[in-house]
Amino acid sequence: FPVTIYPKLENELPGPDLIIQDELHLISGPLGTIAGLYETAIASLSKRKDPQNPEAKEIVPKIIASTATVRQAETQIRALFARRQIQVFPPQNHGRKDSFFSKSHSLEGTPGRKYVGVAAQGRSLKVVLLKVSLALLSAAETLYKKLGKDPKNPVDPYMSLLTYHNSLRELGGSRRIIEDEVATRAAKYSRRARIHPVDTLFSDREIGEPLELTSRVSTDKVSEAKHRLSLDHTDREHVDAALATNMISVGLDITRLGLMVIHGQPKLSAEYIQASSRVGRDKSKPGLVVTMLNVHKPRDRSHYERFAYFHKTFYRAVEVTSVTPFSPRALDRALSSTLVSICRHGLAALTAPARAQEILNHRASMEAAQKEIIRRVELHRQMDPREKSLLELKVKELCEFLLSTWFNIAQVENGRCIVTG
Repeated sequence: FPVTIYPKLENELPGPDLIIQDELHLISGPLGTIAGLYETAIASLSKRKDPQNPEAKEIVPKIIASTATVRQAETQIRALFARRQIQVFPPQNHGRKDSFFSKSHSLEGTPGRKYVGVAAQGRSLKVVLLKVSLALLSAAETLYKKLGKDPKNPVDPYMSLLTYHNSLRELGGSRRIIEDEVATRAAKYSRRARIHPVDTLFSDREIGEPLELTSRVSTDKVSEAKHRLSLDHTDREHVDAALATNMISVGLDITRLGLMVIHGQPKLSAEYIQASSRVGRDKSKPGLVVTMLNVHKPRDRSHYERFAYFHKTFYRAVEVTSVTPFSPRALDRALSSTLVSICRHGLAALTAPARAQEILNHRASMEAAQKEIIRRVELHRQMDPREKSLLELKVKELCEFLLSTWFNIAQVENGRCIVTG
């Protein structure tokens, strides 16, 4: 085979001109806090001087970030990227219901997503899940049979029941209920009917093994589960029930799905909006979301009592994202990685895999990395002068300690090499 030999790079590669950040609203909490520190290293390595004008300001890349269901994005962006100037695109239009890329329609013209709250006094959520699942699965079977077995059957989006859980512990209990009790009772559920007036709301239905979309399932299994969820009810591989955690909040874009049961109110309103929007994504197939609430929990009870008002205005309840890159725990966990990344990738003499010991010859050059991190302290959020000076002093002491430790280890290792040689 022909071998291509590429010429050796004489100069450093220039930094990126553009950084695209998707799903910005997910980078919050502990993830955003650690990411905020690592972004210090990325920003330091991305900036460059203009070769035509070395005396000019450093060139930094432009950052474009897409986000949804987030409040005070300015604070989050400043903590993550240390950018004070933010431009929102698209800008606000003449009306709040009409933007550059989307337009709000009335429910009369386009079916939307319907939310139903269920709460039972003196009953656990497991019992509520059993009753709700049986009613939804059996009633869907009745309507599906009336309209005929057809891939274009309008009831098809509601033949797959997607259940959302806030934790793996809750999901484990629900799986046993669906595998055992729901499957057993659904096979004979047509016996439940009103005496007067006579009706046939429910039909017997065979329920297959439920799918699982969680972090404990391998990637190939998750891909297979997503594929099966997109199959209509006439396919042999169709799905009757699926159990999921918050991993479906993003990345699950299956337009067929129209039915979801939420097991308890999620902790964050943003999470609730993101999770429930996985169903009813096709404008011709409206979604139905049944939220099971535990009346014995004050927060769930409050949501149940204010259910209609909350869902009319739930975008107001979206929480402010939290990103604190220079908190004590964050510094303990990620400051060393950030400092080493800036030093070894920013200084060519230390970049090679076995060149960490070169710190013995370039200790003074690493002060720039320390100053870069301290400069980030001032930029990441608004602080009063006293708080800023204390935090800068603390970060400086930690950086000096880490560099000194690195230097001492290199001295010891260098001494051992001399002795053994």
